[in-house]
Amino acid sequence: MKIAAMAFALIAGSFTQAAAQQLPPIGGPYPPPFTATLSNNTPLAFGMDAQEAASALGTPLQYVRGRPGEEIFLTFRNIGGSGLFYKKDRLFLQFRKGRLAGWKGDLGHNWMWQ
Repeated sequence: MKIAAMAFALIAGSFTQAAAQQLPPIGGPYPPPFTATLSNNTPLAFGMDAQEAASALGTPLQYVRGRPGEEIFLTFRNIGGSGLFYKKDRLFLQFRKGRLAGWKGDLGHNWMWQ
């Protein structure tokens, strides 16, 4: 009898309506777009200058080489890790005519595991 009652309760529970997220009221507070909820909500974009790229990444840029306007910069991104060992990845930024033309992430060589 208990098994039949449990089966009936499970079957009856499966007929409830699904509740979808409702639309906000007209003129009301709208939820932020998905890209605004990401941790890096100001991504890199081609055509940025060095200062805009540094503010988008939230880290200072360090000069590597190149003549003025055609530089390569380096920044270290802290991407977390455990409490004992923080993981910092290198990111190289290539600028042409003072504008961001490309970037390359470099995992680097971990000296600890040689």
